[in-house]
Amino acid sequence: MSIVKSKIRTIPDYPRKGILFRDITSLLLDPEGLALTIGTFVDRYTGKGITKVAGIEARGFIIGAPLAFQLGVGFIPIRKKGKLPSETVSQEYDLEYGKDVIEIHKDSVVPGDRILLMDDLIATGGTMIAAVQLLQKLGAEVPEAGVIIDLPDLGGAAKLNKDLGVNVFSICEFEGH
Repeated sequence: MSIVKSKIRTIPDYPRKGILFRDITSLLLDPEGLALTIGTFVDRYTGKGITKVAGIEARGFIIGAPLAFQLGVGFIPIRKKGKLPSETVSQEYDLEYGKDVIEIHKDSVVPGDRILLMDDLIATGGTMIAAVQLLQKLGAEVPEAGVIIDLPDLGGAAKLNKDLGVNVFSICEFEGH
C-alpha cells in the first residue's frame, strides 16, 4: 500500500505547532490513489456479512459512503451533536481539553446489524471508541473498523481492540503524531 501512503501529504505544525497533519485530500485528488483505497476496502469486506457501513463526520463519509455503495449496503452518518434532523442517540467522549458528543439517528441501526465503522485516520481512538459504543448501545455488532491511516504511536487502534474487542484495519501507518 505504499502507493496510497505516497499520495498522502504531511502538513507540519497544523493545527498547532508540533503536529504532523496527515492530509488525505491529496489522496482524494488522485484517481489511482482513490480507486486503490476504495478497492482495498471493498476487497477486504466483500462477503463478510456487513449489513451497514457507518462513517464518522466528516472524512469517514468520504470513504464510507462509496464503500457502502460497492458492498450493496446502507450508510449511517455519525455526526456532531445537533446536526441530524430526526430522533438521535448520543455518546459523549473526552477530548484533549474537554468533551464532545456524537450522534446517530435512532432508527439507523437494527439490533443484530453487523456494522463496519469507517474513518480516515485513527490516532488516540477517542472518537472511534465513542462511535463503537454508540452503535453497540443500539444493539449492533461492530466486527471491525477501517481507516486509511493508523498512527500506532498514539495507541488508538490497540486501545479499541483491548477495550472493546474491535480490530482496526488500516491501509497504511505513519510514525509519530
